[in-house]
Amino acid sequence: MTQKRVAIAGSSGSIGVQTIDVVLAEPDKYVVSALAVGSSADIVIQQARQLRPELVVVANDECRVQVAQALPGVTVTGTLSDVVDVADVVINGVVGFAGLSVTLETLRSGKTLGLANKESLIAAGPLVQPLRSTPGAQLVPVDSEHCALHQCLRSSFDAGAEVARLVLTASGGPFRGRSAESLQSVTVDEALNHPTWKMGPKITIDSSTLMNKGLEVIEAHELYGTSYDNIDVVVHPQSVVHSMVEFTDGSTIAQLSMPDMRLPIGYALGYPQRISTPFGRIDWNTLSRLDFEAPDRNTFRCLDLAYAAGRLGGTAPAALSAANEVIVDAFLDGRMKWSAIAQHLENVLNRFIATTPTSVDDVLAADAEGRALAQEELSR
Repeated sequence: MTQKRVAIAGSSGSIGVQTIDVVLAEPDKYVVSALAVGSSADIVIQQARQLRPELVVVANDECRVQVAQALPGVTVTGTLSDVVDVADVVINGVVGFAGLSVTLETLRSGKTLGLANKESLIAAGPLVQPLRSTPGAQLVPVDSEHCALHQCLRSSFDAGAEVARLVLTASGGPFRGRSAESLQSVTVDEALNHPTWKMGPKITIDSSTLMNKGLEVIEAHELYGTSYDNIDVVVHPQSVVHSMVEFTDGSTIAQLSMPDMRLPIGYALGYPQRISTPFGRIDWNTLSRLDFEAPDRNTFRCLDLAYAAGRLGGTAPAALSAANEVIVDAFLDGRMKWSAIAQHLENVLNRFIATTPTSVDDVLAADAEGRALAQEELSR
């Protein structure tokens, strides 16, 4: 059996580290051909010595020199998208706009992209979409909810005609069931105390405001072409049902597994086959209940702000996502209250004028404007 060559962009992050776990679980099927990081020299050196890739990419100039000296015989470059050249499947776990080049080049090259980089679809969806028709190109989402939808949609004879509704599940975050009044003075530590998933600080705060789920709604629209009117969100605190698809005849198909990001990573690596290692297997003797409830859209207003940006389309999602990064950073730094996040973002969205992007520069300009508007909001 020929091993699939796996390139991991963002190998020092959570997605990258867990991708390595999946590869090592099935070494007869997969080999890591490339690793890429921004500046995590020590980590990528350790990974490269273990995995022996043919290429290592380090974006930071000083760190690249350090890595090259530590890894004689390994090609070391500075451009993230170089990883595409030596891969059959690319896992894009890069955070932020730096990951967009990896997405575009992978699809342009007609290869399989395991996408965990949100900006690629939220901010640059109009640029990514045409490349998905490249012969051989496959975009497989590395995200529990979108991977779940991908699996459910595979069960349909004609998903375009038979789908009535996509239903994304949300854990509800650390503040599920709390009133707006009770959240006026919550601390950063309280907001970072996620009940189900272990994630980075920014995405954990987004989970607490439901902005993360709102951005996933935009991603679902970009991935599957479903109208925003037919994409719903339901709160499911156990995080076992990862999402559902309702079909025109009233049937609903759901994907269930225990929370484990290695399952969607493995799904992307193996696609269209499945891997053999049962990450996320459920013990049905101990799973006693599955609860569902409607999200509190009055308390967690960021959800509907994301819907609004998605419906505006064009550069609006890019601006909202960028503004959200700035405002979440301000909360994490103690410069504002959690309860003010949604209002600041609403003000930014009301001031932003959306256009249709035709280039990466257009998307970057929208991102910059969103950040500038957010800074203006914070300075008031």
